[in-house]
Amino acid sequence: MTNQQDSMHACPACGLLCDDISGDAIARQQFSCGKAAKFYARVSTGAQPQIAGRAASLTDAVAAAVAVLKQANTPLVAGSSTDVHGARALVRLAQHTGAAMTHMNASSTLRNMKVLQHRGWQTTTLTEVRNRADVILMIGTDVVTHNTRFFDRVVWVDDAMFTDPAARKIIYLGGDKLSTKPGISPDGRAPEVIACAAEHLPEVVATLRALVMDKPVTVASVAGIAVSTLKTLADTLKAAKYATLVWVSKDLHYDHAELTIENITETVVALNQKSRAMGLSMGGSDGDTSVNYAHTWLNGVIIDAPEWESHDAVVWVNSYSPDAMPPAGTGPVIVLGAPDSQFDVTPAVFIPVATPGLDCNGQQFRVDGSVTLPLTAAKPSDLPTLSQVVALIEAQLQGDLA
Repeated sequence: MTNQQDSMHACPACGLLCDDISGDAIARQQFSCGKAAKFYARVSTGAQPQIAGRAASLTDAVAAAVAVLKQANTPLVAGSSTDVHGARALVRLAQHTGAAMTHMNASSTLRNMKVLQHRGWQTTTLTEVRNRADVILMIGTDVVTHNTRFFDRVVWVDDAMFTDPAARKIIYLGGDKLSTKPGISPDGRAPEVIACAAEHLPEVVATLRALVMDKPVTVASVAGIAVSTLKTLADTLKAAKYATLVWVSKDLHYDHAELTIENITETVVALNQKSRAMGLSMGGSDGDTSVNYAHTWLNGVIIDAPEWESHDAVVWVNSYSPDAMPPAGTGPVIVLGAPDSQFDVTPAVFIPVATPGLDCNGQQFRVDGSVTLPLTAAKPSDLPTLSQVVALIEAQLQGDLA
């Protein structure tokens, strides 16, 4: 029998899925990542189903949820903060009830998906960056706000197959309130920072693309950045053995941000005409990568962003973000969520479900989409899984239960 404290866990607190978290570290609450510390400190005991804020049995709560769904004409499955197994269950529920389905991160995910659908892209994996990248350009992001251990796990590593990790050149291009300290090399070399507000990135990135393509740029500066600075950056990318252009769609929070992402990915295409470069989309939270993949392979389409006002009932799933709830005024709401869920408005029905990686086992896609990793229950509980609760709801909807 494996000692629970000797086992290693993949942490689902962000899209990196760091798989070096020991049971002993969890028991002692010793982490180098604040997101992991917050995730593993959560308590799952004491929660029970509720109907309109009053304690109820699981059977009665399921019956109440079924009653809401039967009365709904245009239900919506939303939040969808879960793992692969939970996502598959939600797709089945949506198909059974005729509901639309979305994710709490759908708006930012769509920025990437629009580019992938329209133009395609050339992207890489965390392992390839770790082993090959010699120049890493972060565009509009510091990454660590979303993926705390990015530099620890991918950049400043002890060894790499095809490059010297300590010699990597780190460049930040634009963004708001960036934490650039992690970009300092092990020998104390500071990263290059080319500053501009995130809202000015569209013209800056477009100019960089033009310079990489050797197109003439006649102005002296763009958004306060000297064109000569951008020309030097373009030359650095061209000279790299393996340039990696990194972005986080959540950090590009302005209208038509997908056009900026397209300019990033098309810059990669231009660089690959004579050298080697790849894109890397980071971020990933609340299982959004897993849910989008599962939805796409089961339905043939990507997850879309909802028009909340057009739906008359919402099934809200928030396994990883207990404080996340649908917009105010949405209702009635059925919450199949974390036992520590927090409500500003009491939902019609609340059924606590196990959180993958904390209360139960699960499976998650890493943010780069290249691998799935098993999630091992760090604090096994007797809470039902999302799949089990959805199965109970479906059975009643089908009339298999009294």
